[in-house]
Amino acid sequence: MSALKNIELRIERTLTTVIDFFYPPFSKVMSLELFHYAVCGGINLAFDWVLYYVLYHFVFKGQVFDLGFIAFKPHIAAFIVEFPITFLTGFWMARHISFSGSTLRGRTQIVRYFLVTLGNLLLNYAGLKLFVEVFHWWPTIARILISIICVTFSYLTNKFYSFRKE
Repeated sequence: MSALKNIELRIERTLTTVIDFFYPPFSKVMSLELFHYAVCGGINLAFDWVLYYVLYHFVFKGQVFDLGFIAFKPHIAAFIVEFPITFLTGFWMARHISFSGSTLRGRTQIVRYFLVTLGNLLLNYAGLKLFVEVFHWWPTIARILISIICVTFSYLTNKFYSFRKE
């Protein structure tokens, strides 16, 4: 086993053990799979919000990001940068912790996960445009609200499509 795979396995086992430790009080109201999804999703969502905040306020500093041939408003630029990072962390946790019982091949899972994520991407983009540019909401608040809408969509589509059990 390669060193990287060994590290990945240790992280997976450690996270699962820690998450499972907190499960007993929730066992009467939700399945272990749903609890894993909620915790992993919560971790990734919090990471998403913090990364978005840091990018918007400290990297793009609320300024238009101009590449010369195209310019992005700071709320869109921050989203474009944070999206691929949280896509990969979300997929990894979904595959290895939340829906580890899926019998689909990894290649199939990531393609389906990507399609679900594209749906979320469209919801995020349209929501940011609407809430920030039309309603003039604060970008971070708009991002949080949009994320809550997307969580429900993601759980259902990932459970029954991306990581289904055959």
